[in-house]
This record gives sequence, structure tokens and C-alpha cells, in this order.
Amino acid sequence: MMPLLSSAAIFSPVGLGVVLIGLVIIWAVLSLPVYVAAKIVTGGKATLLAAMGATLLGPIVYFISVILAAFSLGVIIGFAAAPVALVIAFIAWLAVYKAVFSTGWLGAFLIAFISAIVFVIIALIITALLGPAVPNGFFDVKSF
Repeated sequence: MMPLLSSAAIFSPVGLGVVLIGLVIIWAVLSLPVYVAAKIVTGGKATLLAAMGATLLGPIVYFISVILAAFSLGVIIGFAAAPVALVIAFIAWLAVYKAVFSTGWLGAFLIAFISAIVFVIIALIITALLGPAVPNGFFDVKSF
């Protein structure tokens, strides 16, 4: 009998379908905090589709920005380039929020800040509900 998590099972058509469906579900769930925050900041003009686009595009822009900034600045300022690259990449992610939700820089920052708070609240709720089913989950509720 084939083990449940064997590589052959994952790379089968059914396994790939399950993985893709799982990734889309995770993407949608991770887009909810951005959607809620953008709704608050834009006065209700944000859509879930826009939030999903920002959630997909933001990390890609962040990754490209941090790599390019770290390598290009590393030649000039050495090891100090890493924290500078992180700040540049965060600003690039804010630029994605700014463009997707048609808001200013403060609005983009508020979307990032509020979505982080909403994410923590959702994670706590999910952990509280699934805690007995998933020991040592994302947060250990008993430690709070």
C-alpha cells in the first residue's frame, strides 16, 4: 500500500489537483485580512478579487525587490545592505497596495498594519477552534 504522503501520490493527477485546490483555499484565506483592512481603509470600495491580486502580487514584488536591493546595495555598503533592502522591499509591497486599492501611502500602510492585526485574530480563532485537533498549532492558546 502506498504511503499517504508519498511523492508518487502528490505528483499524480489527483494529487496535483488536491494540492492546487489547497493552495487556492490558502490563498483565499490569507487574502481575507487584506480584504477586511482594505474595506476599512478605502471606505468599502475594495473587492475580494483585488485583495487576492494584492496578496499574490505583493510577496512577488517583495521578493524581487529584496533580492535586487540586497545585491546591488551589497556592492556599495556591504552587510548593511540587508536591512536597507528589507525596508525597500516593504515600501515596494506598500506600492502594490497603493496601486491595487487606489490609495495613498498612508492608506497602503494602514492596510498592511490592519491586515496583520486581522490575521493574528483569525489565527487565534482558528487555533482556538482547531486546537484540540491540532496539538502545538500556530499559537499555543494556553500560553496567552
